[in-house]
Amino acid sequence: MFNNFVYQNPVKILFGKGQIAQLSKQIPADAKILLTYGGGSIFQNGVYEQVKKALEGRNIVEFGGIEANPTYETLMQAVELGRKEEITFLLAVGGGSVLDGTKFIAAAIPFDSDDAWQIVTGQAKYKTAIPLGSVLTLPATGSEMNYYAVISKKSTHEKKGMGGPLVYPKFSILDPETTYSLPPRQIANGIADAFTHVMEQYMTYPVDAQIQDRFAESVIQTLIEVAPKTLENPTDYEARANFMWAATVALNGWIGLGVPQDWATHQIGHELTAFHGVDHARTLAVVLPHLLQYKKADKRAKLIQYAKRVWNLSGTDDELVTGAIQKTGEFYESLGLPIKASEYGVNEETIGKIKQRFEERGVNFGEKSDITPAVVAEILEMSIA
Repeated sequence: MFNNFVYQNPVKILFGKGQIAQLSKQIPADAKILLTYGGGSIFQNGVYEQVKKALEGRNIVEFGGIEANPTYETLMQAVELGRKEEITFLLAVGGGSVLDGTKFIAAAIPFDSDDAWQIVTGQAKYKTAIPLGSVLTLPATGSEMNYYAVISKKSTHEKKGMGGPLVYPKFSILDPETTYSLPPRQIANGIADAFTHVMEQYMTYPVDAQIQDRFAESVIQTLIEVAPKTLENPTDYEARANFMWAATVALNGWIGLGVPQDWATHQIGHELTAFHGVDHARTLAVVLPHLLQYKKADKRAKLIQYAKRVWNLSGTDDELVTGAIQKTGEFYESLGLPIKASEYGVNEETIGKIKQRFEERGVNFGEKSDITPAVVAEILEMSIA
């Protein structure tokens, strides 16, 4: 049955060429801004210059160096700076990691406990947050239009999600031209990440949510269609624009309304990043095809639907299930992402550590909460075979 839902998304989107010029109108004139960014790519592609020009005369403090898979240790330096400078607005300029890290910073600056990691673990609730906005330069996570963030802690090799309505961006600027200079690896990762976001909300079991199903299928088909175009020609504006918007709507809440969701692939993937430093999207490519193979009986109806509607396959139901899983793995591989964890040095020892970690947390995953630590281990065993 189509499940009840409540939906509200307050994020203002400014999409298209030249929209960074609108930045000054989106931030209060008297704000003291903390500008956050990553490793410096915004200096090479002209985005930094555009942002500074748009905010000329504004009171700005800068914090750079937020890494891919943003770490608690780095982010706490920004939190200390934000407190010292009495920041009143945060502007994230970069990809999903910078946005995720800035959401944590927004919640942590006014947090009244000595241990801000509790925000991530959920052990303590944050009651307020500094307002934030974003200029997106790498489509992938949908962080520009949702309230989720994933933060890593180097000291304990943990990677966990956090979020809540208080850290929705006030606005996000999406200019496809800012992505032209990105390396092919990052674009491939972004496509794979967005693709998996859709699959985690779609590939469960039918509840007759026709709009959600069709919407999810259209996003998947768009990603499949534009992937080779945008990788072969980075300055194909139409291809890059469609990819950018697809990545946003993949995780802005729309396609998950009223339907069961399965985020096991992400939960398992986070641990591969935590233990082996594998790119987030690449962990998803490793996990999802094997998870689908393991859970193909439970996901049978949706796999058949997906095979027919997305991949235009035909044959017996068994052939459609097999074909759907095969096509999924082939899509990741077409992006240059291996689907074997053994490619990254993952072995029995790592699998044992991940299983133990999930046992200690006492949480099962999947749309039916039946992916236990033992099942996680079996799925990962398949990925190194």
